[in-house]
Amino acid sequence: MNIVLWIVQILLLGLYGMAGVLKTFMTARAKETLPWAKDRSDNFVRFVGISELLGALGMILPILTGILPWLTPLAAIGLAVVQLLAIFTVHVPAKEYNVVPLNVVFLVLALFVVWGRWDLFSL
Repeated sequence: MNIVLWIVQILLLGLYGMAGVLKTFMTARAKETLPWAKDRSDNFVRFVGISELLGALGMILPILTGILPWLTPLAAIGLAVVQLLAIFTVHVPAKEYNVVPLNVVFLVLALFVVWGRWDLFSL
């Protein structure tokens, strides 16, 4: 189970890390390629990117270093919230139903990490 959790955490690190870098440091390109970002301010797109970057780092660094490892399930909760907001405030209202299954997959992966790492709160 621990190996599967690590695989999912590394996968989330890569996915959210790449998305976060795009939105944070290449905002103009993100606004060109992401339909939802076209109607949002640069600062909002950067905020989403920074949130994704922090969540991505939180998937690995706390548990890897042993420094505040309980932050890992909190980071996963944060990424789950990002996905819920993306689904219900962006994609469904814009009728972008083709994107929702991917959001649901990311949501389930983040919730799996929350479930699997929740025992870190007992430390």
